[in-house]
Amino acid sequence: MQNPLPKVSKRPQHKDIIARLPKKWTPWPHDKSSCNAAVREPHEAPNNKYWKKKVYWPKKPVVFISDPHADATAFEASLIGAGLAERRSKKDGLCKYRLTKVGKKTEIIIGGDCLDKGPSNLDLLRSVKHLYRLKANVTLLAGNHDLRLLMGLLAIARKKDVGNQHLFVRMGKKVVPLFREVFDQYLDGKKWDKKIPDEDTCRKKLFPGDEWFNEFPFHAAGFLTAEGIDREVRKMESKSHSFEQHCRDAGLSLRQVYAASLVCQKLFLHKKGEFNWFYRKMELVAKRGSFLFLHAGLDDTMGELLLKNGTKYANKAFHKNLQRRDLFGFYYSSIANTFRTKYRDADLPLTERGVTAIHRAGIKVVVQGHVNRDEGQRIAIKKGLVHIEGDVTLDEHSRQQEGLDSYGIGATLIDKKKGVVGISCDYPLAKVLRPKELHNIYA
Repeated sequence: MQNPLPKVSKRPQHKDIIARLPKKWTPWPHDKSSCNAAVREPHEAPNNKYWKKKVYWPKKPVVFISDPHADATAFEASLIGAGLAERRSKKDGLCKYRLTKVGKKTEIIIGGDCLDKGPSNLDLLRSVKHLYRLKANVTLLAGNHDLRLLMGLLAIARKKDVGNQHLFVRMGKKVVPLFREVFDQYLDGKKWDKKIPDEDTCRKKLFPGDEWFNEFPFHAAGFLTAEGIDREVRKMESKSHSFEQHCRDAGLSLRQVYAASLVCQKLFLHKKGEFNWFYRKMELVAKRGSFLFLHAGLDDTMGELLLKNGTKYANKAFHKNLQRRDLFGFYYSSIANTFRTKYRDADLPLTERGVTAIHRAGIKVVVQGHVNRDEGQRIAIKKGLVHIEGDVTLDEHSRQQEGLDSYGIGATLIDKKKGVVGISCDYPLAKVLRPKELHNIYA
């Protein structure tokens, strides 16, 4: 299914983007916004010999841009701000940028969460697709918001069971703008309601039954921690009560939401769908030198899988599991934990055993999105593992909620000559961690 009315809008000029970025750099600061307490305070190095081995940097420069969350303006501004792209004309709108010489020599890793929040999911997806048209070296990683949509679409396409019947409503209010966009661009003004059932039938198709709340804790036993089961049930109690109201607030009935979801199935899941490439090109992890790029984090099981089988196997397992009939088994697995975890008690655990396995696999640093920061990138030691947090709050919706101005601009450069460089419009200086300084994190 092709978009009948391509949306074109003006983008900020090159000079305006550059004017909002830092002009000078500083050695990576040790303030609270740039390092967590484990980095700022004396901290013992990992208790294994593998951490002490040489750090290998990516063979070519990598620029990590994460969590654009449906904001094509911020995404394109970040490409331009990182020196990867430029626009030919002041009048150029969406998808009119081209790669610079630097952009052609750099790997661009998109760290997940292209969807949800706003202002436009479809604009953002078309902007990312433009990178592929330009034959850029792009790696697209899976984010939790991206996979939530896929789980919701697959759930309503399959027979209901205890493990999957909550996955549509579980997407919550942040997915509603996408259904609004899809309805407006593909259904409005057409006879969309011809084969759509009545409101009550749509509600039954989209929502979990009352029995789900009693049955799910038993179904999830042995898969989730006790904290995880309790968190899931409480989350669904809240979302089941509020989801329909969020739809109404967006001007959508449940019939319209159901109709839009069927269009989304065609757009994302069918071979000829406009966004069929999105999940097909997606990867779970990318290892470049001693750096592992992913959306959220790791657990013991994933650490051992990476040690024994490597990242190529992990990415293949990710896609194989997406084809499984058992959505529950996938979404609550260690694979999915990789784009969902925040190292809470409710998440699958990462212990010293897992960290040792990760270091044995030649991974020294995890580069992640998922945890948004409002003063640029942050280095954190979590569970004994070094993380570079690269979600610098790009999307307009989140920035409004956090009191930040305008659209976001930010990118993280990983380069064997320059080290780790964090640029953000919300921090006055570019943060630089030189290659020789990485081990000093534990000093």
